[in-house]
Amino acid sequence: MLRDIPGIISPDLMKILMEMGHSDFILLADANYPAVSGARRMVRMDAAPADELLDAILRFMPLDGFVEKPVTLMSPREDEPAPEIWSEYERIIKQRDADRAFSGFRFMERLEFYEFARGAFATVQTGTTARYANIILQKGVV
Repeated sequence: MLRDIPGIISPDLMKILMEMGHSDFILLADANYPAVSGARRMVRMDAAPADELLDAILRFMPLDGFVEKPVTLMSPREDEPAPEIWSEYERIIKQRDADRAFSGFRFMERLEFYEFARGAFATVQTGTTARYANIILQKGVV
C-alpha cells in the first residue's frame, strides 16, 4: 500500500499515468462508449464514476500547458442540451489545475471524436451512464 493515493485509482491506472509522457492523452469513457474496439490499452473501471475518477487523476496528472485546450469532449447533436456532467468536469478541472487558467473545452463531433480517441495512450471504461460523459485529457509536464 501507498499513502495518499485515492482508492479509486487502481494499480493498473496508476502505472498508465506514470508511463504517459508529455502530450499523451487518456480517454475516460462512459459506460456506453465502444472502448474495446478502439483502445490501444484498456483499463476497466466499471464501478467508477467518471467525475470522481477525473478528480482523482488530476491530483497527479497536470494538463498540457502548451496547447490552448487540453481537454476534449464529444459534441452532442444540435437538438440536445449540454450534458449536466460537463459543469462538474469544469469545476473539477478549475479546482485541480488551478495554476493554469482553464480556457474551456475542445469539442469534436461524434465520429471525429471516435477517430481521435483511437490514438489515446489508454482508455479507461467507467461506469458513468450519463450521455456524452466521455472526456479526453492531454498530459502536461510537472
